[in-house]
Amino acid sequence: MEREKYPEGTITSLFIIIPTVFIIIGLSFFPFPINEEMKALLPIPLFAGLILLGLGSFLKKEGTTNKLKIAGWGVFAFYWSTQPNTLYFGEGEDFVNAFLCIAGVYVLFYLAYHEWLSMRRKESIGCLNWIAGASAIAGFIYFVIELTPLAPWLIEAVAVQSGGLLNIFIGNVSVQGIGIYYESSRIVNIIFACTAVQSMVIFVGMILPLSKVTLKRKMYGLLITVVPIYFLNLIRNALIVHLVKDDPGLFFMAHNVIGKGGSLLALVILLFIVIKIVPEVFDEIIDLTDLPKRNGPLENFIKKTVWRKK
Repeated sequence: MEREKYPEGTITSLFIIIPTVFIIIGLSFFPFPINEEMKALLPIPLFAGLILLGLGSFLKKEGTTNKLKIAGWGVFAFYWSTQPNTLYFGEGEDFVNAFLCIAGVYVLFYLAYHEWLSMRRKESIGCLNWIAGASAIAGFIYFVIELTPLAPWLIEAVAVQSGGLLNIFIGNVSVQGIGIYYESSRIVNIIFACTAVQSMVIFVGMILPLSKVTLKRKMYGLLITVVPIYFLNLIRNALIVHLVKDDPGLFFMAHNVIGKGGSLLALVILLFIVIKIVPEVFDEIIDLTDLPKRNGPLENFIKKTVWRKK
């Protein structure tokens, strides 16, 4: 029998080694702030990864689609490996977001690993196709908005609407540009994260790639998620301004605890509603959590080394 040119263990190890190298490169060569020249180049791997994932998800040719998605996850992961310093230092030493970014690089390569495993076993795993399509759609929409003049326009629109909503209830609220003022004192500036685009595109990404769901159910699912998220976000912004207008020291509690906690609760409730209308979303999520049960070489290696009985 002819010996394999590339042993299974060697290929598998690359899905651990490459993301580790990416993270080391990202931490070492992409400090905060990233210089303008490099910042202008980073959208290239970002959108290249999303395009490859989209093509891999929507094309039907077996083998080719796996390769496209493997390449897509790898290029997309490289982009995120450049972001930990920005997420940590650029967001007030936010360790959680920086850690999640680093962990996310390994998760993306884990998905690439399962594409390779599917190609090797000649299997078709629906949830892998779904998550690639969901990431491509959500990522493309989000970053097209963030990196174009749509972002400042949306930020100002959300600032006007949030301030206007609060003004209905307490008065003396005005908006100038992205700033919301109370009695002529600026209370907060609205930034892109305050627009709730992240939350909305998550549901758009989850629902649109579902191949077995009718267009009518998809539109209904989007209607009951995207619209409520937008208006609930205006209420959240108005509430934060109201809580801190007399005591700026309450900003952390109002924004990070009450605001983010309320947003998370709302997203969980909306997810349960979506699952009632489009249960296929739940099926895909569960199938993703079952990926380790495929018992590929990586899972077997972890079982032997990490989970073995002492």
